[in-house]
Amino acid sequence: MSKLNKVVVKVSKVETVKVDNRKNNPGRPVNKKSARYIRLQKQAFYASVNDKFKKGNRFQLDGSSSVYKYSAGDNGLGCIIETAFNTHCANVSYIGRTKVQAYSFTLGKKVNVELNLKTLKFVK
Repeated sequence: MSKLNKVVVKVSKVETVKVDNRKNNPGRPVNKKSARYIRLQKQAFYASVNDKFKKGNRFQLDGSSSVYKYSAGDNGLGCIIETAFNTHCANVSYIGRTKVQAYSFTLGKKVNVELNLKTLKFVK
């Protein structure tokens, strides 16, 4: 049998570094009236609305009291469902950045539906 030697490890004192949040401050005020800032804000809004729709958050149409939600399907496209009665409303054929195209059949006729994501009101 071998004997184990006892080893003592010295731990030096760790100094904490003060962080003054400089990485979040570009050093100059943001010009909120510039065309670039406005364009970036619009792009961020469009991306957030598109994500909310694709996640299946409930929404209302303009002037409607009915609440709908999107349900994704196998091929990436799905359908729009009314949440009050859990009924199928329309099949989604295209999801763009700010527009969703869908269709439904009413009395044997195909009815095209187009939703503008910018005007949807998302509810909790």
